[in-house]
Amino acid sequence: MKRYRVSISAIFTLATFLCLLDQTELSAAERPNIVWITSEDNASHWMGCYGNEQAKTPNIDSIARKGVVFDRAYSNAPVCAVARCTLLHGAYSVTLGTQHMRSRHPIPNSFKPYVSYLREQGYFCTNNYKTDYNREGSDKDIWDRCGRKAHYRDRAADQPFFSIFNFTVCHESSLFPEKIANNRKQNVIPQQTRLQPDEINLPPYLPDLPEMRSDFAIYHDNLTAMDNLVGDVLRELEKRGLREDTIVFYYSDHGGPTPRGKRYLQDTGVRIPMVVHFPDKWKHLCPFGAGTRTSEPVAFVDLAPTLLSLVNLKTPSHMQGRAFLGKHRTQPTDDYVFLFGDRFDELVGMRRGITDGRFKYIRRFMPHLPAAPYSYYQFSMPSWQAWQAAWKNGELKGQHAAIWEHPQPKEMLYDLQADPWETRNIATDPAYQEKLTKYRAVLREKMSEFRDTAVVPESMFDSRTAKTVYEEVQAKSFPYEEILASAMLASSPEATPFQVRELLANENDAIKYWGTIGCMALGPAANDSTDDLKTLLDHKSPTIRISTAVALSIIGEKDAAAEALVEELQTELTPEEAILLCNSFRFLQCGDHVPSDWIEANLDNENEYVKRFATRLADQKTLQPN
Repeated sequence: MKRYRVSISAIFTLATFLCLLDQTELSAAERPNIVWITSEDNASHWMGCYGNEQAKTPNIDSIARKGVVFDRAYSNAPVCAVARCTLLHGAYSVTLGTQHMRSRHPIPNSFKPYVSYLREQGYFCTNNYKTDYNREGSDKDIWDRCGRKAHYRDRAADQPFFSIFNFTVCHESSLFPEKIANNRKQNVIPQQTRLQPDEINLPPYLPDLPEMRSDFAIYHDNLTAMDNLVGDVLRELEKRGLREDTIVFYYSDHGGPTPRGKRYLQDTGVRIPMVVHFPDKWKHLCPFGAGTRTSEPVAFVDLAPTLLSLVNLKTPSHMQGRAFLGKHRTQPTDDYVFLFGDRFDELVGMRRGITDGRFKYIRRFMPHLPAAPYSYYQFSMPSWQAWQAAWKNGELKGQHAAIWEHPQPKEMLYDLQADPWETRNIATDPAYQEKLTKYRAVLREKMSEFRDTAVVPESMFDSRTAKTVYEEVQAKSFPYEEILASAMLASSPEATPFQVRELLANENDAIKYWGTIGCMALGPAANDSTDDLKTLLDHKSPTIRISTAVALSIIGEKDAAAEALVEELQTELTPEEAILLCNSFRFLQCGDHVPSDWIEANLDNENEYVKRFATRLADQKTLQPN
């Protein structure tokens, strides 16, 4: 029998290898802590790390210098609750039927929020403190802790955590006079702005008004206050010895907040700052080097899959986004980001967009409406008030006046390289017709792929037979492509009166509805449809009756339209139908037809938007001379 002599050094080497192997296995079993720091209502162009030389955001800029800057990050929707619903589920709000602000429509239980997956993996999940997820159910119940005191420090010993810190100091309301005064009183922002208003670099899409400059100067102070809070989060992680175990994201919930920011599909409304820092321990989960920038497109729909990938979970089948970081990262399948805007508060206005970072295409599905306002909430802001007043006084021209007028262009195409502020619509330029055709087709493909539920107007949701609008639109029996085609036709610059009239005659109610929208878009050119429209005033659907009245008014039948709308005041309507009716009176400026007894009876309506409408009418009647 042979004897084998093994040296002490060989034994030591083997033992060391086994020890390292064991440590590697242990390290792989560990999971990173993850912190999301979010701010409200600031587009990327406000930030120092995105080239704004007037910004003072040193803490966020420090994350950017040591981490990764995403130059093409987008909030798919330019308003908070709709964007958050997309983010929470990794699925587009337009797929879920939650694209309308403050709607709270139900969605299928199969769409689990990303928080549920993390908690199942043993993560302690906290949210401090904003929820507002825009779908049915309790927002707070999905978290281990949710509220102003929610914090990762309350976790069990050695428990991995995921924590959100959401800062509202830069919300659009921070530019409302009362809020400004309070923030100054509390020393949140200085008594005098750091920047003088006349120093402000005002973007060209806005008129040069004193109130505009003042709001910009104040907002820079608000952003610095927010950046200070970001610094507090970073310092606490450092103090607790957690920086080297924690991946830190900073991003905003969408663009804004100054005029033509929030609620708009231009980059000022949807292009967000996003910077991510990976400590050395977890840098293998990031394909981008520290201190680098990437032009890879990322959007809110991608954040949930990315978060799961960072904790070594594959993307669930219901999620529509892709993981752009972590073990299960996937390459983008194309260069396009899908954008959407629908009802904001009480104002309806369906728009869709697509961008590849070089060009952006936006389509208005309701071109008969003006491009401002998209919400009345914003009119507590001096800059919005001043812009509207200057327009009403005839002091503006060109694009500064056009935003308030109607009809609007049905299609917009921007060359973002030559025109980064999106001020020149080249959709009608013969040199760009090939590009226009391409992006128009891509948008339709995306709407079809994602089964955009807005082809059914929100005011028809309650008439659907399924539990959720998602289930109805996903059903094989649902004529989705036919309805989408009717929506595209109704908003097409090439639509003919004959084609639109055929939509009115269709048996499908959603297609009939798009026929009425097509008549609105055509205006007086749809005169041949007058008799068809008058017949629809007796239709069983309040949505069709109301939209028919608006179409009749636009093509010249104002008296018949006003009479029809007044009749609807006496019918029993769903909240969404009531919003549509109030909007129609407002748009057609025929509120003087509303009976005084209706106004009086609705001053305390439980529907907030109906109540607002009644209150405005009451105030107008009070101001009118006897």
